[in-house]
Parts: sequence; C-alpha cells; structure tokens
Amino acid sequence: MSSVRSALVITAHPDDVDFGAAGTVAAWTAAGIVVSYCVCTSGEASGDGSPDMAATREAEQRAAAAQVGVRDLTFLRYPDGAVTPSLELRRDITRVIRRVRPDRVLTWSPEINWDFVPTTHPDHRAVGEAAFAAVYPDARNPYAHRSLLAEEGLEPWTVRELWLADGPVRLRNHAVDVTDTFDRKMAALRSHSSQAGATSAELADALRQGLAATASRFGLGEGRLAESFQTVDTSR
Repeated sequence: MSSVRSALVITAHPDDVDFGAAGTVAAWTAAGIVVSYCVCTSGEASGDGSPDMAATREAEQRAAAAQVGVRDLTFLRYPDGAVTPSLELRRDITRVIRRVRPDRVLTWSPEINWDFVPTTHPDHRAVGEAAFAAVYPDARNPYAHRSLLAEEGLEPWTVRELWLADGPVRLRNHAVDVTDTFDRKMAALRSHSSQAGATSAELADALRQGLAATASRFGLGEGRLAESFQTVDTSR
C-alpha cells in the first residue's frame, strides 16, 4: 500500500461500505491512505420511510465514516431503488474522481453474486457499472463530459487500481486481513441506528463467521478475518 496515497469508495447506499469493506477502509486509513466516499443515493427507501430518512441516513454514514478515519463524503442523491448506469450518473461519478484524483477506486461489482443474492441489489450493480465506466474511459478522457473540464476546470485523471466488492466468489483474487480492524468495522455499522439489522447482536457473530471463512479460503490462518475483492489493473 506504500505507493497508494488516496482511494475513493463509490457505493449505492449509506452502509454499503460498512457491510462490505469498512475493515479494509480502516486498514487503509491506518496506513496513511486518504479515503473519500461517494454515495450515490441517500438510502431514503428504508427504515421507517419518514420524510427525513434521507437526512438521517446521510448523518449516519458520516458518523460511520468517522469511525474508520474518513472525513470526505459526497452524496449524489439519486433516487434510492431506481438507480441506472446513466450518462448523468457516469458524469457525476467522473466529477468526483477528477476532484479526488484517487490512485485506487473501490466500488461494487456490476455482476451478480449468485452465492449470496441478498447483497446483489440492482442499485449496487448499476453503480458498479457506472463507476467502472467513469474509471475507464470517462475520467481519463478530456472529451468525455466536456463541461467538467471546460466549465469546472476538472482535469482528466487515470485511476490505477479498481477494486470490486461483492462480485462472484470465483473472480475475487485479493483478500485484506481485517482482524485488527474488525471492531472499527462494527463501530461503523452501529452508527446506522435507523437500520435495525446493522445494530443487532447477531450481526457481529454472522460477520465474524463469514470473514473467517474468507480468511481461510485465502490461506490467512486460524483466527484471522478477511474481506475479499476482485482487483483490476486500470493503469494502462
């Protein structure tokens, strides 16, 4: 990680990163990597459905981010449950990439994880597809979304690494040991108090079991916990 100075995590909803990658994010920030979040919806189609749910969930995500050392968050406020990989979403994600200028982008896989369908929300896959298009070719192409350069002065940027979460297990080629950051991951999840599942006592045990199985699959040894990803070289 010594060559990586900044990373951008692009998700569909508040709490996606905390379920899928908060242990990894905590490891990155502990290593001195500056991490930013781009959340494409405000998760308003959840909780008790109250009119202020979007504001509540944004506040919860900010609190969760602070638990793992993240201070820079952008909310794009696309409609929860109705995200498509549109040109508008590609442009808005490209804007964030050019502003943050990350060495590494982590987002959700556009493919279906058939081994665990409950996490394969259509919004996740739509954001993954749009984020991939923003990484390549949009962010690096000065002629893509021309107003970003001409009107906003956002110069093209080439992301060197793309990390995909929650894709098909057979495609995951990298694991991050999160044994030492698991408590920070749980603290981030507990920040999402409007989401009952994120605060349940059973969640920690379930996550620990799943992360232990991942660590075992990658040969990390007894008692270790790991989050896994598909990593792609996008530097060329």
